[in-house]
Amino acid sequence: MNWEIVIGLETHAQLSTASKMFSGGSTAFGAPPNTQANAVDIALPGVLPVANRGAVERAIRFGLAVGGERVINRRSVFARKNYFYPDLPKGYQISQYELPIVKGGEIRILTKGGEKAIRLTRAHLEEDAGKSLHEAFQDMSGIDLNRAGVPLLEIVSEPDMRSAEEAVAYAKALHALVRWIDICDGNMQEGSFRCDANVSVRRPGAPLGTRTEIKNLNSFRFLERAIGFEVKRQIEILEDGGKIVQETRLYDPDKDETRSMRTKEEAHDYRYFPDPDLLPLEVSEEWISKIKESMWPLQEQVMARFLAKSYEEYAAWEDKIDMWVNEAANQVVYGLSEQDAKELSSDLDRARYFQRTVELVGVQHAKLCANWILGDLAAALNKAGKDIPQSPVSPEQLGALIKRVVDGTISGKIAKELFDTMWTEPKPFVPQEDYPNPVRYPRRQESDIPPNLALLMSLQGVDEIIEKRGLKQISDAEEIEKIVDQVLAANAKQAEDYRAGKEKAFNSLVGQVMKATQGKANPAQVNEILKRKLAH
Repeated sequence: MNWEIVIGLETHAQLSTASKMFSGGSTAFGAPPNTQANAVDIALPGVLPVANRGAVERAIRFGLAVGGERVINRRSVFARKNYFYPDLPKGYQISQYELPIVKGGEIRILTKGGEKAIRLTRAHLEEDAGKSLHEAFQDMSGIDLNRAGVPLLEIVSEPDMRSAEEAVAYAKALHALVRWIDICDGNMQEGSFRCDANVSVRRPGAPLGTRTEIKNLNSFRFLERAIGFEVKRQIEILEDGGKIVQETRLYDPDKDETRSMRTKEEAHDYRYFPDPDLLPLEVSEEWISKIKESMWPLQEQVMARFLAKSYEEYAAWEDKIDMWVNEAANQVVYGLSEQDAKELSSDLDRARYFQRTVELVGVQHAKLCANWILGDLAAALNKAGKDIPQSPVSPEQLGALIKRVVDGTISGKIAKELFDTMWTEPKPFVPQEDYPNPVRYPRRQESDIPPNLALLMSLQGVDEIIEKRGLKQISDAEEIEKIVDQVLAANAKQAEDYRAGKEKAFNSLVGQVMKATQGKANPAQVNEILKRKLAH
C-alpha cells in the first residue's frame, strides 16, 4: 500500500525593524554577545514592554499580500507563552495565540501538477528568544541574549503540502514574498528566515497521522533533505508495527538525519494567557488603507505589467486572478519580452530601478532601458559584488545617459565608455532620494525633487562629462561625408571588393570611418552615406 505525506510549515521571518519588538534594543546582526540586550529584553523588575509600531505595520503588509483586508484582525491580543529555557530570560515569550493579527490567506506555488494554493492558518507577531552557544565552551554552554526580543512574524500553514518538493516550493515562494514586500531581508544564514517542518504520513484517505516537528531549518536544501529523511524514518517504523512519537526533532546535515530533541508540547502545556502589560492591538481601517496605498503590487502583478503590450491585455490578466490589487496602479504597461520581464521583476530593487529609469526616459524606450539594466549595469554590479541599491550610477543618471543615446547626442559605443566613467568616478548629479525605500507604484517616486528637474540635473552632469571629454557624436552629414570620401580614397581596393559583392568589405569601411572619427560618428549616417557613395 502507498503512503501519503502530509506537511505543514511554521516559518519565522525576522521583521526588518531597527529596534526590537517590545524595546528600543538594536536588531543589528553580529554584535558581541549580550551587548544589545537591554533592561526590557532581560526582564529586569519594573520594566514594561511597548509594542513596535513598525513591526505591526509589516505584519499588516503581509496580511494584505496573502489575502487582503479580510484576513487582518482589527483586534488582536498579545499572550504570554510560558516555558523554561536558559535563553528565555523572562520565563515566557510574548506571542499571540487565540487572536493573531493575521488569520487566513494563501500562498500559491507551482507543482508538477500545476498551480496549487497553500492555505495559511495564521501569521502572528512575537519576540525571539536568545541563543545558546555550545561549541565555544567546554563542559558548559554560553547564553547570548542579543536576539532576545527581536521581532518575528510566525507564519503557519495548513498541512496542505504532499511532498518535500512542494514544501520547498512553498518556502521559496514565501521567502520571495517577504523580501518583495520589504518586511524581512530573508537572510537565512543569519537566521532571518527559518522554517519548522511538521511531518506525518498516513494511508490515503485515513485520518492525519502523528506528526513530528523538525526545528530551525535555515536552508531550502536542508528543508528538503530533512523532510525526506523523516518521511522514510516514519514509514519504516509504521511498517515494522511501531508507533510514531509526537516530538521535536533536529536535522543534522553532517549525518543527513533527524534526531530527537524533546517530546512535542501541546498548546495547553504553554499555559497561554493575555499579557497584562500590553493592551489589545487595535488596527484601524485608516491605518490599513494608508499601508495599502504605500505598497507596491505583488511580484506577479508587476511582471504582468512589464509583459503586457496594452493596458487591455493587462486588465484581462488581472481579472483572472483572485488577489489584492493596489488601486493606485495606473495604465502604464511596458511590453517587454518574457525573459526581460521575469528578470526585472525577480528583485524588488531592480524593478524599482527599472521603473524609475523608464519614467525619466519614456515608456517607448522601455526595452532600451531593460537592455542597459540587465546588461551593462548588471555586469558592473556583479563584478563589484554589489546589489543594485549600492550602484554608484543612480537610475536618474542612467536615465540621462540613455536619453542622450536616444536623442543622438552620443553613440551606443560612446555611451558604454561614459557609463564606465560614471561607474568608476561617481558624482552626485542628483541629491539622494529615499530610494530604495518603498514607493507608490506606478506613481512617481516620492521626493522633494520633481522628476523633470531630477532628469534635468542628471542631464547636466552627463553633458558636462560629454563636453569635457569631447564625446559628443558627430551627426553633421557634411562632416561625415568628407570623412567617408577620405576613407574611400584611401581604401579603393576595399570599395571595389564591395562593389564586386564582398559584403565584409563594407564592414571594414565602416570601421575605418569610425576609427577616423574616434568612434564619434553617427553609425546610422555612416552606413547611409557609405552605401550611397558605393552605389555610384
